[in-house]
Amino acid sequence: MYSCPLCECDQTTHYHQDKRRDYFQCQQCQLIFADPTKHLAPDLEKQVYDQHENNSADEGYRRFLSRLADPLLLHLAPASLHGLDFGCGPGPTLSVMLEEAGHNMAIYDPYFAPNVQALEAKYDFITCTEAIEHFYTPHKEWALLMGMVKPGGWLGFMTKLALDKDAFARWHYKNDPTHVSFFSRETFSFLAQRDGLDVEFHGSDVILLRKRRYDS
Repeated sequence: MYSCPLCECDQTTHYHQDKRRDYFQCQQCQLIFADPTKHLAPDLEKQVYDQHENNSADEGYRRFLSRLADPLLLHLAPASLHGLDFGCGPGPTLSVMLEEAGHNMAIYDPYFAPNVQALEAKYDFITCTEAIEHFYTPHKEWALLMGMVKPGGWLGFMTKLALDKDAFARWHYKNDPTHVSFFSRETFSFLAQRDGLDVEFHGSDVILLRKRRYDS
């Protein structure tokens, strides 16, 4: 059995099997994760991402991203803040929308915007849309994000949330071979309690977390 790739707990159990791979669940943080021996090689993974055709002129894509942008902007001061879109993909769009709202944005993506200098700064807020489910080693990326967001700052995620075994068995989201880490409300609640975050859930796939200040 594998250790959890998010909280590194060794208490994991088999959760589901389909024609492609097995899935396991951590008994501590409830993360569901795909068999790590079935992860795609980087070149094959990028081939899947290259098929995405998202761009900032696509109004439908903007409406999709507004499900995260709108509630996040309600929490951000109107003054210009420093933000990062982590995992921006081949057509950065959320960063453009947040710049249009008056904020200064940096972008990072391991394949399409591998600007490692962006990972050395501190940010008032960080967004991560439809990316966290792709993390092979989410404990590393989570630690990186937590280290980059300032106390009092916000982390905004968009990812489909796992429900239960029956729903998982029918879930199209797991069929994407690049989707390997499946979060639930319980997983984000665990991380919030462990790491000193306030958590909000918006709709079925948007999660906002505020890093508490040292004096709160």
